[in-house]
Formats: sequence, C-alpha cells, structure tokens
Amino acid sequence: MRDTHSYRLQLIAVAGALAVLSGWSTVSEAQTVSGQGSVVRATVQGLGTALADTGTLGGSRDAREASQPKVSVPSLLTGEVLHATTIGYPGEVDSEASLGNLNMTVAGYSISADLVMARALSVLGRAGTGVTNIAGLTIGGVPVIPTGTPNQILSFAGLNIVLNEQILSPGGIIVNALHVRSLDGLTDVVIGSAKAAITPF
Repeated sequence: MRDTHSYRLQLIAVAGALAVLSGWSTVSEAQTVSGQGSVVRATVQGLGTALADTGTLGGSRDAREASQPKVSVPSLLTGEVLHATTIGYPGEVDSEASLGNLNMTVAGYSISADLVMARALSVLGRAGTGVTNIAGLTIGGVPVIPTGTPNQILSFAGLNIVLNEQILSPGGIIVNALHVRSLDGLTDVVIGSAKAAITPF
C-alpha cells in the first residue's frame, strides 16, 4: 500500500511538472522578447564602434554574453573588465552592462569613473525598470555624485552628459548609464547600455 501511495504521489508530481512546462511553453509562444547588453557604443565623426556587445536575444530561452579584459579607443577612451549579458526567460528579460576604470576625453573634457553599470529588467505585463551604478565619477577633474534619478542632465560648454538615461517603450526599457554627446554632433558615446523588453503578441 505504501508503494502504491508513493507511486501516485510521483505521478502527481510529474503531472504538475508537465503542467508547469506546458504553461511555460504557452507563455513563451505568446510573447515577443528583446534584450541586449552593450558596454561601449561610440560614434566619432560618423564612424561607429561597439565593444562587448551581446547582440540581440534570439528568444525567451536565449542567453548571451560578451566580455573584454581591456579596451582602448585612440583619442577617445580606455577601460577595463568589460562585461555584458542578456537573458530571456518565459515572461522576463534581464540585461546588464558594466566596465571599470573608465578614462575618456570628449570635447576637451576628461571623464573618469571607477565603475559604470547599467541594468534593465522587463517582466511581462509590467513596465520596464532600470538602475545604474556610477562610482568615482569625475568630469574635468571635479567629482560628480549621481543623484540616481532617471535622466540626470549635466551641461557644459560644448558638452552634454546624461546619467542614468532611461528610455521607456511598451513593455520595455533601455538604460544607458552614461551618455556623453558633444554639442557639435561629432562625438556620441554611451557607456553601459542595457535593453530589456517583453510584450504579448
């Protein structure tokens, strides 16, 4: 009798697991996902560069990663420990991008940071959310403390900087930790970009 009871419990457990997997499959088939992590995206005088870029997710069960130990873009920036990830789950997308020891020069201003990180999260049926972490930021040798609020704008002569830039879309969000643009339009640099979006069909 004990063996029969145990067998029935096992059948119930298997049936439950199959039901969950079946539900996951239904959720997966009824949604469109988009996710990407990119550590550096730069356009200088019309020439574009992307570093440690995961590319876009291939579906709700996909995961992508990109990394580089060091980077140097002549006359623009250097950085270390570049890492980006994007992961799709049934009903959720998570993306992240980060680097350390950033040193950059744009429009004559030196910009440095110990750490720059962006994270984006999208859950089916909810608005996308994002967060950034920028530690040890200095601009022109002057320490700058980010407020943490989305889209904090810093304006200088010939230069515009947005910290924790957040661009919302239906079911998703793009988070750019540090977005630097020269006002002459020649230089546009995003450090730490994470995208996550999930919408039903």
